[in-house]
Amino acid sequence: MKITILDDYFDTVRHLPCFAMLDGHEVTIWNDHLQETDALAERLKDTEALVLIRERTKIRTPLLEKLPNLKLISQRSVFPHIDVDTCTERGIVVSSGQHPGTPSFATVELVWALILAAMRQIPQQMKSLQQGGWQNGIGDSIRMKTLGVYGYGRIGTAVAEIAKAFKMNVQFWASDASRERARADGWQVPESREAFFATSDVLSLHLRLYPSTRGIVTAGDLAQMKPGALLVNTSRAALIEEGALVAALEAGRPGMAAVDVYEEEPLRDTTHPLLNMPNVVATPHIGYVTKDEYEIQFTDIFEQILAFERGQPINVVNPDVLG
Repeated sequence: MKITILDDYFDTVRHLPCFAMLDGHEVTIWNDHLQETDALAERLKDTEALVLIRERTKIRTPLLEKLPNLKLISQRSVFPHIDVDTCTERGIVVSSGQHPGTPSFATVELVWALILAAMRQIPQQMKSLQQGGWQNGIGDSIRMKTLGVYGYGRIGTAVAEIAKAFKMNVQFWASDASRERARADGWQVPESREAFFATSDVLSLHLRLYPSTRGIVTAGDLAQMKPGALLVNTSRAALIEEGALVAALEAGRPGMAAVDVYEEEPLRDTTHPLLNMPNVVATPHIGYVTKDEYEIQFTDIFEQILAFERGQPINVVNPDVLG
């Protein structure tokens, strides 16, 4: 098969052990990012199987209509960047494993890196030292503070387990059913949504982005938070009501944020408020970007290609296409 891999920024994939799974196939790898429809269509005109790295490139209807040879899109995790209905109409299988039972431990690690960096003001202290200064402020400890986790899933519970090592109090908020599961599993659940936001010293978002969760964190929610609290978002920017986080940080509730995700990615605008606020630690969507995590992800992605080649596609998100 003619396979194309997009957005491999650091030419990592060909050096993974799992890349050998594609031996015998014609593989083209692109290391830059391209979104313009006509240019992308020219790049992909002969592609039969398209490999995506998360949501870096949007695969919309105008592009799909220009790809007559495309038979399969193989990726991992959620797929709001793909027009799945159009794929079904055009006979394109979309395979996207949801890695059941296994959280992205790379993301869990980044959550804690961001929490510690923000609470202890590590970026700001480094900048002071690099500029010839010394200590430029006083950080906060997390021991005995309250961690609020919004979302009772694999990553959120893994983050909560690590909080125990720091002697933090942990509380969850989620859907009605998920809150009941959290209680049954022995976790603390506050009496109300308002109490959850008001009592969390660190609040980390761990929800999937669906139409029902878009903007689920409102300006009113953020206004409930403590002036010294930290909001962490390694999930999706659109979980927060548009414009609400910047406004809340300017108003002082919460007092800090640590973010790895943005409304538009890649974020190239150096004037973006979140990149220029002294109370924000910002990273460029690197939650899943480690060599170990790539090996896990691309093993799954390549297995989906091989399964399709065998005539037994797996993890198909548009099963109607198989009819």
